[in-house]
Amino acid sequence: MTAQNRTTPPAPAPRLLYDRKAAAYQLSISVRALDYLLAAGEFKTRRIGRKVLIPHPELIRFARGDHFGGLAA
Repeated sequence: MTAQNRTTPPAPAPRLLYDRKAAAYQLSISVRALDYLLAAGEFKTRRIGRKVLIPHPELIRFARGDHFGGLAA
């Protein structure tokens, strides 16, 4: 098989919604820190039953911004 005939699989698409644990992992913060941010209204969220889900664009928006205030309990 030559290099011209090989195809690489496409990169997987990002998830549409992240639960708290996965969102915290993507942002490299703790789940508790994410909980503080959620309580402060930093993210638009979706709810399915009791589960809080954060859309991928919200994670991108937050990650691109500067956050100087720190986390307050």
